[in-house]
Amino acid sequence: MKKKKRIYTVYFASELFTLKHLIGNAYLAEAIYEKSHGKYLCQLPQDFEPRGKTPQAVRDQDIRALVSCDLALFNFDGAELDSGTVIEFMFAKFADIPSVILRSDLRQGGDGTDPWNLMASFYPRTINVRVDSLITYKTIMRQRHRKLDEVIRLAGQHSSADAQLMCESIAAACVRAFDRVVATEPVMQKHLREEVYNWLALMPALHGKEKALRKEFERYLEHKVERDLL
Repeated sequence: MKKKKRIYTVYFASELFTLKHLIGNAYLAEAIYEKSHGKYLCQLPQDFEPRGKTPQAVRDQDIRALVSCDLALFNFDGAELDSGTVIEFMFAKFADIPSVILRSDLRQGGDGTDPWNLMASFYPRTINVRVDSLITYKTIMRQRHRKLDEVIRLAGQHSSADAQLMCESIAAACVRAFDRVVATEPVMQKHLREEVYNWLALMPALHGKEKALRKEFERYLEHKVERDLL
C-alpha cells in the first residue's frame, strides 16, 4: 500500500504593510507549494480572516497560528529586521518549532556572522537561506533576453516573468531547507514539553480563560507529538 504523503503547515512570518510585501509574500508562498508538490502549505497572516479589530486580537491570532503550524518561515530582509517578525521567531524558538530564516536582501549588516543582529542567530532547529535576489534577477534577465528595449520589455511583461523565475528559485531553496530542518531532532526534552506549552499558553496574556487556553495549547502540543515534531 502506497504511503500517504505528509503535508506540513508553515507559518509565513514577514512584513505585510505595502504592495511589495503583499505581492512578494503571495508569490513566494505559492511557489513553495508548487516546488514542494504540495508538501509545504504556507499560512499567510495577510490572508487570515480577522477575529477581532483590536491590535491585541490581531496579535493573538498570529501567535495562535504560529504555534499551531508545523514549521515556520521568517523573512529577515531589510536594513533593520521587522520587529514583529523577530518576536514571532523568538516565540517559535521557545516552542521548538523547526524554522527557516530567509534573507533575500543583498545589504550587509549586523555584528556577527549573519547580516543581522547577532541576538537573532545561533538558535537550534533553524536553517538560514541567504539569496542575493538582485543578482539572481539580473542573471535570469541576461539569460532570457539580453537586448530588449523598454517598450518591448514592458509590453511583453518580461520583468514580471523574470521576477517569477527568481521567486521560484528562492522557493526551491526554501523547500530544500524545510526538508532538512523538519528532519532535525527536537531540542525540548520530553519531560518539559507539557510545562513549556502550559507556560506558552499563559505567557503572552492571550484573551480567554486560563483553562481554555491551556487546553488549546495542549492540543497544539499533541498534534506536534503525533507528527514526530516534538
